This record gives sequence, C-alpha cells and structure tokens, in this order.
Amino acid sequence: MLPEPLHERALRRAQEKGVSLGQFIRDSLTAALLGESVGLGGDSLLRDKAVYRGAAPKDTAEEHDRYLYGETE
Repeated sequence: MLPEPLHERALRRAQEKGVSLGQFIRDSLTAALLGESVGLGGDSLLRDKAVYRGAAPKDTAEEHDRYLYGETE
C-alpha cells in the first residue's frame, strides 16, 4: 500500500524508535490528525514544541520582526 521508498523510510524510523511499523504508522496518523483538529495544519511555528527559557527582551512582542529579520529601512 505504501510506495517502496516511503515504506523503507517509515520502517527505518520505526526501528529507530523501537516500535513496529504498524505502531509507527498509527502514531504518525494520530499526530497528523490531532494537528488538523486543533488547527495547526502545516504551520511549523505552531507545531514547534521547543520553549526558550532564557532571558529575552521585554519588547519582544512589539519588536519581533526586528529581532527575527533585522532592521528595515
């Protein structure tokens, strides 16, 4: 049912995680469908689970574009 290259990649990832291919596919589908149901879709920013715990400027909300992309004009 899966194209051979995809099957091979999924099998390797399942082995890395120490689970069966079937379990890996179920987990992957669950994660994908959960993301859709909460409106995350393909937005990698919203799916990112990393949290920065260090000090940050107090004006980050207002100046995030400057911090991310640098000065403009």
